[in-house]
Amino acid sequence: MLASLVSIASLMLSTLLMMVGYGLMNFVVPIRSVAEGWSTFTISVIATGYTFGFTLSCIITPRFVQRVGHVRVFGALISLLSIGILLCALMVDWRAWLVFRCISGFGIAGAYLIIESWLNERVTNDNRATIFSVYMITCLVGSIGGQYLVPLGDPSNTSLFILCGVIFALAMLPTALSTAKSPTPIHQARFDLPKLYRLSPIAFVGSLLSGALSGTWSSLGGVYTQNVGMNTAEGATLLACVLAGGAVSQMPIGRISDRMDRRYVMIVCGVVGILACVIMTLFNAHAQLTLYIAGFFIGTVLYPIYALNVAHANDRAAPDEYVTISSGIMLLYGLGTVSGPLVGGAMMEVAGPSGLLWFLALAFALYAGYAGWRIARRKPNEGRVEKTDFQPLPLPVRGSETTVRTAQSTAD
Repeated sequence: MLASLVSIASLMLSTLLMMVGYGLMNFVVPIRSVAEGWSTFTISVIATGYTFGFTLSCIITPRFVQRVGHVRVFGALISLLSIGILLCALMVDWRAWLVFRCISGFGIAGAYLIIESWLNERVTNDNRATIFSVYMITCLVGSIGGQYLVPLGDPSNTSLFILCGVIFALAMLPTALSTAKSPTPIHQARFDLPKLYRLSPIAFVGSLLSGALSGTWSSLGGVYTQNVGMNTAEGATLLACVLAGGAVSQMPIGRISDRMDRRYVMIVCGVVGILACVIMTLFNAHAQLTLYIAGFFIGTVLYPIYALNVAHANDRAAPDEYVTISSGIMLLYGLGTVSGPLVGGAMMEVAGPSGLLWFLALAFALYAGYAGWRIARRKPNEGRVEKTDFQPLPLPVRGSETTVRTAQSTAD
């Protein structure tokens, strides 16, 4: 086990630095957007640039990797991350930022693909849980740490943007200088959405809603903290609470869903999300502790439902269908992350900061309601009877290569 951890040490250091930059970028960009006086809907349009670039990268990056290899593509993608955030400091115009955020989304998605592909080359059935637990903790610590760098600078000038660019550049060094063997080429995703819908309608619809939920919160959560009157440190704490909730709940929710009809777990997750969102709408920045607790509970259900969708679809799929099904879920999730911020931003424009929470509550309600409707339409014992094991999948917007490779390992 120790040898396995040592073999990924440089990769984890690159991941940690990348996630510090990611956490800083995803907080400083919306804060600066608010400071520029841009409307919430305009900020949500900028966010769709990021999610569009992210989704596009999941399709295109594997082709680059097959041509020139993981290390070179990883270096290029990290360069794109630095370029994207530094251009935001150079040209402060929302139309330009739409393009710059697309560059950042493309870079971060491709980097995730390569990191997770590399990890899957180093894991076995015996150490898989440990290795990916280290990976998830690294992502969580880095993202939270990056958010807490914002109070140390002034988002109204270029200092934090430059710092973010420097951190991204540093993230390239450990992997570029590593002597570890590069992994095998990333497999091209195969999409068959009609098959996915026939096997698991709830996974089909749930993947869209899961993408809308996580994409909207990650894009507009920082805007929400500013609009309710939180300072940067308080806002960073709220975002950290949501991430922490997602980190601690994946395994318990997964294990419970392994022992019963997963759709009942989906309903409970939806109800918890609705209640937590409604509670947050009743309080402002003066009730910080309440907001932190409610945010934590939102996180406990917002992130795990993606993995629930994957598990439910795999329960009904044959082993040779796992990769195709998981790839379809990945695509639908990406579409959700593009559309969600637009609708959520429009609701914030009309209803103020609480509009974000009402949108999240609506999405949770649709998720729970559709799961309940599917229970009435299809009995639990229809389709495959033997369940696959739940696998915790890291988010946000990270389900790509891990999802596909996890499906492959389950088939094996």
